[in-house]
Amino acid sequence: MGNLNLSPARKTIVGIQFLFVAFGSTVLVPLLVGLDPATALFTAGLGTFIFHLVTRGKVPIFLGSSFAFIAPIMSASKQWGMSGTLAGIAGVALVYFVMSALIKWQGKKLLDKLFPPVVIGPVIILIGLSLSTSAVNMAKTNWLLAFVSLAVAVMVLSMGRGLMKLVPVICGIIAGYIVAACMGIVDFTQVEAAPWLSLPPALAHFHLPQFAWEPFLYMIPVAIAPVIEHVGDVYVVSAVSQEDFTKSPGLHRTMLGDGLACLAACLLGGPPVTTYSEVTGAMSITKVTHPQVIRIAAFTAIVFSVIGKLSALLQSIPSAVLGGIMLLLFGTIASVGIQNLIQHKVDFNRTRNIIIISIMLTMGIGGAVLKWGSFSISGIGLSAVIGVVLNLFLPPAKEKGKRNAE
Repeated sequence: MGNLNLSPARKTIVGIQFLFVAFGSTVLVPLLVGLDPATALFTAGLGTFIFHLVTRGKVPIFLGSSFAFIAPIMSASKQWGMSGTLAGIAGVALVYFVMSALIKWQGKKLLDKLFPPVVIGPVIILIGLSLSTSAVNMAKTNWLLAFVSLAVAVMVLSMGRGLMKLVPVICGIIAGYIVAACMGIVDFTQVEAAPWLSLPPALAHFHLPQFAWEPFLYMIPVAIAPVIEHVGDVYVVSAVSQEDFTKSPGLHRTMLGDGLACLAACLLGGPPVTTYSEVTGAMSITKVTHPQVIRIAAFTAIVFSVIGKLSALLQSIPSAVLGGIMLLLFGTIASVGIQNLIQHKVDFNRTRNIIIISIMLTMGIGGAVLKWGSFSISGIGLSAVIGVVLNLFLPPAKEKGKRNAE
């Protein structure tokens, strides 16, 4: 199915289909961190439109809720409340803005120097492993439901074909939800009481997040991994579309668009957004890469966000069902970090690489905290900063022959 022979009706069908590919992950993040899923759908759609406006409508990318910020949001909300945490997400936008300016000035080579695979790999691993306790705690509230959700998701992921292979999260949640409903442990009271049409709560009762420096600075280091992921996704989309989007409209524009989308999300009470590889995979299967189709998916997300009963239905999903999906999802994130190290041929025989990876993982998993006055940094953010510093200041090994990627 090519781009040129698509009728408006077919574009609409494919666009809605693309949203369903991204739907599960987009609503799962807010459900896990205590935000409203309807607001997340709205900010995903709005963010995608902002991105397309900044990139001159050229780049077929969908922005959805970022998994990289689940653990930081959970941790930050305990210290500064959800209002302060949302204000802190503005720090994520700042990182994108700075990186956009640096790329415009120096090109991508600066990113490669600051964030090589030996730093990014452990950061991604930590994003997954730091959430393992939460996954188990949610799953153990009802192991049967968790197992059903996990088993169906694994079956779809391993045996599914075509677009079906891209929606394991939705399939697993639906299966677990049906079993939970049959067991009589789903509370439909809120679903019955919810109106069919209603604005997302963050829009119906809009107020600016309460700004504070502590969560703002806390979130900044965490943005490193999504920034690098953004760069990789733009290259992948370029390959799928057979157009070099790093040159036109330019990587600095895609980075700026993502940053503005994150800023809009924090102001409206949604989780930070990021480029979605799931939709890129769907484009690869369908061979439909027209940016207009992505904008149809974004518009559909906004439409879904005002369906009150859908939001209530999502919030009625038992935690064990979500826990079962998390057991797969967060382990998968960690495995992507390992894959990143392998694909870039990081040499584990080099003492320098072992030092960087070991210290990052130990500090991140061990829960190290660095405090300075009222400011503190911990977890993934602290590990990312340590990794960048070690990579810059540890002397390169003096070895003969061609050096492996670091």
